[in-house]
Amino acid sequence: MLKIFLANLSLFGHDVSTLKLLGWGIGNLCIWLLFTADLQAATQLPETGFSREFINKDTTNRASSSTLLRRQPLLIAAPENFNPSLKIAPPPPPKPPEAPKPPALIETTKPTVVWDSLQVDFRNNLDNVDQSNQFIEPTAQFRLQNGNKIIFKTGFNSFDQPGVESITNIPFQVGWEGKINQLTVQTALGVDLFDRLPTAINLDARVEAPIGINVDPTGKLRSGLVVSANLEQGPYKHNARTLDNQITAWRFGPDLYWQIDSNTSLFASFRLGKYNDRNDERQLFSRLERKLGQFSVAANLFNWSYDRNLESTSGYFSPPDFLVYNAELAWEGDVFEFLSCRLSATLGRQRLQGKIDRANDYQARCTAKISPNVEADLGYAFSNVKNNTGAENYNGRTLTGQLRFKF
Repeated sequence: MLKIFLANLSLFGHDVSTLKLLGWGIGNLCIWLLFTADLQAATQLPETGFSREFINKDTTNRASSSTLLRRQPLLIAAPENFNPSLKIAPPPPPKPPEAPKPPALIETTKPTVVWDSLQVDFRNNLDNVDQSNQFIEPTAQFRLQNGNKIIFKTGFNSFDQPGVESITNIPFQVGWEGKINQLTVQTALGVDLFDRLPTAINLDARVEAPIGINVDPTGKLRSGLVVSANLEQGPYKHNARTLDNQITAWRFGPDLYWQIDSNTSLFASFRLGKYNDRNDERQLFSRLERKLGQFSVAANLFNWSYDRNLESTSGYFSPPDFLVYNAELAWEGDVFEFLSCRLSATLGRQRLQGKIDRANDYQARCTAKISPNVEADLGYAFSNVKNNTGAENYNGRTLTGQLRFKF
């Protein structure tokens, strides 16, 4: 669940009614006229976050005096009318017309839950050793009155591999995201259902803290630091053989995102993994990126190591020492008013089992703005970065897609 998250800004308007009393006296008898006038008040609830959000503002207008005069008055008896000793009987006044009952006031309230967005992710991984993993996972997000979010995620996933019967997976997960002071907290718990394997539990947790965030008037991050702690547990969906062996893993570790200036950023991530086959892993990834207008350059470093290589028995890629370093050149811009694209190429080296080889990656992704509230992504990637020790000239291809609805 991707989600480097900033907080959003929302503005809500609500009416506060005050009472104005207008009275007149006929002799010593006073009858008071009650009418209402609306005042407007606005409260700004700051919500900042790292993720992209829409910012909405409600506008309010004062009711005109002519509108107030048209409202039906309510008649209230003055105190003197309950005690004759407080007044001298005046000449009999004309009988006032009977006031009709005021219309019932309709109190407008904000709904408890609002459907905020729907996102459908698609990913198909293929390689030259005939492994195929396909993921179709929709995620629905609902916003509560207090700004917290409830997230429902499901999917339909399939895993195919030579020599192993194909596996179908349907995940269900319920999550919560909210603010605790300056911390953004995300939690999720669910189950993974399989067509021929036992049901497995999955969980995710993340706590994110911003430090020294500096944002310009347009909402763009100028500088700042965001650190987070992450925890996840569930079936390791590396391939069909790994699932067939019912391999599960705990992973935990920190992330760091540092916006050095408006065009320079550093991201670093560290993970420790503990598997139910008594294997342990360590992952370290870092990326330094500099934007140059529509172009960007980046340097990437990735190191992955396991205590034992159990690929032949457990089925997953578990190198004792795997190192990848490369440089990336990318372009991102608008092709048409409704279509933007990103193209990137990385050239570098990889070291596996003491052997150094080329590590190249090519990616293309386009985003189409179908309507103000609907966007679609389509991407393709080709890479020869190894994910299998059995293939001499390993390469993988990934087709990705995403459909986003904002309500």
